[in-house]
Amino acid sequence: MELFDLTGKVAVITGSSKGIGRAIAERMAEHGAKVTISSRKAGPCEAVAAEINAKYPGAAIAIPANISSKDDLQRLVDTARETFGKIDILVCNAASNPYYGPMSGISDEAFRKILDNNIISNHWMVQMVAPEMKERRDGAIIIVSSVGGLRGNAVIGAYNISKAADFQLARNLAHELSPHNIRVNCVAPGLVKTDFARALWDTPEAEQRNSAGTPLRRLGEPDDIAGAAVFLASRAGAWMTGQAVVVDGGATI
Repeated sequence: MELFDLTGKVAVITGSSKGIGRAIAERMAEHGAKVTISSRKAGPCEAVAAEINAKYPGAAIAIPANISSKDDLQRLVDTARETFGKIDILVCNAASNPYYGPMSGISDEAFRKILDNNIISNHWMVQMVAPEMKERRDGAIIIVSSVGGLRGNAVIGAYNISKAADFQLARNLAHELSPHNIRVNCVAPGLVKTDFARALWDTPEAEQRNSAGTPLRRLGEPDDIAGAAVFLASRAGAWMTGQAVVVDGGATI
């Protein structure tokens, strides 16, 4: 457990009321971290925090925030810091994809929303937590990207563009922050069975079709991604920065 021990660490995880973000929060708490649960709606955040606290008393708080609002994100960071005293780990997991179709049909408004929520909000949050991490000379930042950022797609092109940008965001930030012992990495999931991706797997036929081309012959579960996040946040990942950890059942090989 020592390599993966997060005892004494404090993590802020966006989009953590369900799916991948929730799994990351639960596993980080299991490994000893204090975790901040955040998504747009208070009720789901409070429910997840309560479940975590039932297992690990005092390990979780709920702070709802909308990633499209810089003020909301600043309040999220400030409240987490006031409650737990610091922020050691940032997981930028929340994202948006309001459009499914060819690039020729996307509106400017939808395109901008995808870029703002999936790239700029991550940039904002990093700038909010980096100063204190620099002072301590310690920190781990994880951006949840996607294998979509590694290849083209005829129907989720704008989303894939944003996820490709997240890879470069991590590389740039790694150059800037790693000299301060702040590691910045991406996790790139393949198709995971979450509500966010439900349209791609919510029938037996769709699940079979999408898992057939995966060497492991199954789609991902949220917990499959949580392990990679724990690795990157812990001492086990202490010499990794600026990288993209692909967790996709082998789909991109």
